[in-house]
Amino acid sequence: MSFGDPNNPYGQPPQAPQGPYGQQPPVPPQGGQPGYGYPQQGAPQQPQQPYGYPQQGQVPPQGQPGYGYAQQPAAPYGQPGAGMPGMPGMPGMPMGYASWGARVGALLIDFLIVGLVPIILYVIAIAVASSSVSSASSSASSAAANCPPGDYSCLNHAYESATTSSTPAIFFILIGIAWLIGVSGGFFLMAKEGGTGQTPGKKALGIKVIKEATGQPMGFGMTFVRYICRGLNGALCGIGWLWPLWDEKNQTFADKIVGTVVVEVPK
Repeated sequence: MSFGDPNNPYGQPPQAPQGPYGQQPPVPPQGGQPGYGYPQQGAPQQPQQPYGYPQQGQVPPQGQPGYGYAQQPAAPYGQPGAGMPGMPGMPGMPMGYASWGARVGALLIDFLIVGLVPIILYVIAIAVASSSVSSASSSASSAAANCPPGDYSCLNHAYESATTSSTPAIFFILIGIAWLIGVSGGFFLMAKEGGTGQTPGKKALGIKVIKEATGQPMGFGMTFVRYICRGLNGALCGIGWLWPLWDEKNQTFADKIVGTVVVEVPK
């Protein structure tokens, strides 16, 4: 018996094709409906993605490069994006070293803010002292005229009295006030620069002093040391103040000693 199939001469019902490695292929659910994992009739087959690659429509997690995702190439050392935090070239960070002109302008602004009042007081004190000296000279001349000829002791006493009374107390008061204001202003600048990296003048011109190694402000202690080292900038006819004009990092001698740089920041 052949069951009507000319290709089946032995009369046996057709056998289902064997699966790989001799296993039987899975049997779809009853009713002829394709179940989960069974391809539908006429549906195009989707190619299998290799392990580790994102599936179609899958977005890799932000900031977390997983296994199989392409890594972003690292920037070589010394190129933009490879610096320390806060250093020029980092995204969102300062983009360059401050120019010599900006540094000089900030220094002049700070000097006017802190030193203008002491300078005015010094000028007033000198003017008062000069007026007193002129008046004392007239008094000494009058006193010397009353001395007998050849009495050098009388002449010496007259000039000593005039010199002692020539400097009024207001002169010393004005000098003391000017000194206190200048010292207080200097500590104010050091506190601002150590805490934020910016004095009023630096903030106005958009520059900032930071540690070269960390990109952070120096703190009050290192700022105090930096101000003391500024004295070395005046050596050799002030060449240390001009050094940023040709230095690679626009540093003065004081910057190189304490390891600081002055960078541009948004105003």
